[in-house]
Amino acid sequence: MDNFYLVLAYLVIGFGLRRLPAMPENSGIVLNIYVLYVALPALILKNVPLLQFSTELLIPALTPWLLLLAVVAAVLLISKVFNWTREVTGALLIVLPLGNTSFLGFPMTQALFGSEAMPYAVVYDQVGSFIALATYVTIVAAIYSPQVSKPTAKSIVIKIISFPSFIALVAGLLLKNATVPPLADALINNLAATLVPVVMIAVGFQLSFRFSKSEISPLISALTIKLLMMPVLAWAIWRSLGQSGLAVDISIFQAAMPPMISAGAIAIMAGLAPRLVSGIIGFGILIGLVSLPVVYWLLR
Repeated sequence: MDNFYLVLAYLVIGFGLRRLPAMPENSGIVLNIYVLYVALPALILKNVPLLQFSTELLIPALTPWLLLLAVVAAVLLISKVFNWTREVTGALLIVLPLGNTSFLGFPMTQALFGSEAMPYAVVYDQVGSFIALATYVTIVAAIYSPQVSKPTAKSIVIKIISFPSFIALVAGLLLKNATVPPLADALINNLAATLVPVVMIAVGFQLSFRFSKSEISPLISALTIKLLMMPVLAWAIWRSLGQSGLAVDISIFQAAMPPMISAGAIAIMAGLAPRLVSGIIGFGILIGLVSLPVVYWLLR
């Protein structure tokens, strides 16, 4: 639970900084630029060497990708029903499929399920959330960003291959078996460690409890999909296939995590409904304080 309290502290700090006259109005944007170009690539470079896969772990490896497909279909369908703007649709396509499966997911899994559950949580995060962050999120951000007036195949490809997280993923794969000098390794680890504090302070800085009428339906829909539909769907998929046990429980529990902070930062930097994204992340974490223990209780 300590990480939950840390995240809440960062949110409060950011929210408080917004009230200081000394803080420029664009401070949230500046902090997100740092995350996008420095902290997030460092986190990817740090985690790429840890990517491992085993046939024993198919359930947590497949679950996030199955849910991603379902969430994309749900968002596109609901977007048409409510006639959401292109920016709102793109923001939800980025923020909803991925959960905070490492910073919050790992300690929560360790505390509630024990150390024997950690391999399943790691695979869910690394094979699912992490790879999707570096690939799927980059592609959606390139396609839906309002900064690209009429995206063409060429412009999308250029935007993807020039995206910091994608460059870091390629570099990490190329250097996967290389020996990194101790100083470089320390630099990468230290920069990666700044991601959550900086981005959550940025979210707190941009967090608003006032939303326009057009933002209410996507906010409620987003929180319902992320915190309710995804864990229920994960449960339905594996139970319908006759699967049960710790691997299934951890997959459901990870699916119930609040939205991924890093994905939210990318959506904001792409110009996709920043206030809405900040609200989804902030309220998602607050609601997660109650919903995650409930999910654990239901599983047990």
